Amino acid sequence: MRFTGGEARGRGIKGPRGGGLRPTSDRVREAIFDILGGRVPGARFLDAFAGTGAVGLEALSRGAARAVFLERDRRALRLIRENLDLAPWTGSFAIIEGDALGALDGLARRGERFDIAFFDPPYDHPSHAGLLSAAALLLAPAGILIVEHRSSTGVAAPVGTPLRPLRAYRHGDTTLSTFALDGAV
Repeated sequence: MRFTGGEARGRGIKGPRGGGLRPTSDRVREAIFDILGGRVPGARFLDAFAGTGAVGLEALSRGAARAVFLERDRRALRLIRENLDLAPWTGSFAIIEGDALGALDGLARRGERFDIAFFDPPYDHPSHAGLLSAAALLLAPAGILIVEHRSSTGVAAPVGTPLRPLRAYRHGDTTLSTFALDGAV
């Protein structure tokens, strides 16, 4: 795995050894940042189910002002810390260890808002609806949510949330579904 853009472009990213983690591929990461375009510089970025941290690290490399990494797996947390040591970041970062829904709720209670939220839950995660409801509370008014999921399954905004679907981008077995808040451009 390598950084695909920004100040760390071309540098390697430490990946997992053995099973259990499914890092976002370089090709899909590049697609994510093509979707985001000029939104990244200066953005507040949330990388939920961060794994190796590759997507949030890529955001920092591309000029995000702040990245928050959310992960519960201790092996993955170690990789995130090691990967954060790879380059001099101009943006700040925080690592939150814990269960996704609890951590997302904690961020919302503290009033945290993100311009970009990226969720890459395990493909068999039981509650996409709960995650999307939590994400709606964390998006800045013009923010965007990207959810990585298996192409054979859809991800829809739960009824009653202010999220509206934008577009889904398919990349083989992986799809990136994008959402924004109602009324946001």
